[in-house]
Amino acid sequence: MKVFITGASSGIGEALAVYYAGHGARLGLAARRGERLAALDQRLGGGHACYPLDVADAPALHAAAADFVARFGAPDIVIASAGVSAGTLTEHAEDLAVFRRIMDINVYGMAATFAPFIPAMQAAGGERRLVGIASVAGIRGLPGAAAYSASKAAAIAYLESLRLEMRPAGIKVVTIAPGYIETPMTAVNPYPMPFLMPAGRAAARFAAAIERGVGYTVIPWPMGIVAKLLRLLPNGVYDRLFTHAPRKPRGLLK
Repeated sequence: MKVFITGASSGIGEALAVYYAGHGARLGLAARRGERLAALDQRLGGGHACYPLDVADAPALHAAAADFVARFGAPDIVIASAGVSAGTLTEHAEDLAVFRRIMDINVYGMAATFAPFIPAMQAAGGERRLVGIASVAGIRGLPGAAAYSASKAAAIAYLESLRLEMRPAGIKVVTIAPGYIETPMTAVNPYPMPFLMPAGRAAARFAAAIERGVGYTVIPWPMGIVAKLLRLLPNGVYDRLFTHAPRKPRGLLK
C-alpha cells in the first residue's frame, strides 16, 4: 500500500503515519517541519519519502507528488490532514491575516494536496481514496472561531463536490469530521472537551472508515450525535446557548 499524508509531523497526521507504517505501507510524509519528518521516518524504520513543504505552496506539492509517483507509483490513499486553528475576532484588524492563513491551509491546501495526484490515480485505476480531515467545528459556526469553523465548513462542502466529481473515475472521496482528538491543536483549548480521544485510537478509527470508503463520518461517533442535534437547533436556541461559549485563545496558530 502507498499512502501520502500531509500534516504528518504531529497530531492526526503523525498518528495516521504510525498506523499505516505499522501495516506495511510505503509513505509520503509532508509537513513544514522537516526535522520532525526525518525523525518520524527514522522512528518508522526509514525508507519513506519526506517532503518539507507548506500545503499552501501548490508548486511544492506538485513537485512532491511527481517525486512520490516516480518512486512508488500512484498512491492508494492521499490524506489531506494538514490544518491549523486559532481564535479569531473579525473586529480586530490584525486577525484578518490569521483568518487568511487558516483558510489557505485548511481549504486551499486540501485542494492543492489532491490536485497533482488525481491524474496518476485515474490512470492507475483500482480502489483508491482521497481523504480530507474536516471537523465537527464545520457543522455550526462557533464564537471566537469564525475562521476555523468557516474553513472546515468549506472543506466539508468541497469534499462533497469532489466526491461527485471522482465517482465516474472510481476514486472514493472520504470526509472525516473529527470531534476532540488529543493533539497539539486541542492542547491549548481552555475548556472541557467531551469525548476526547487519543490520537492513536482515532487513527485506527479513521483508517477503518477510509478502508470502507465511507463518504462522510464523524469520529468519535457520540460527537456525530451531538453534531446532528446542534444542526437541528433553531437559530434562536443555538444563539442563546452558544453566544458566551468558551473560546480558543486568539493568535495561536496550532
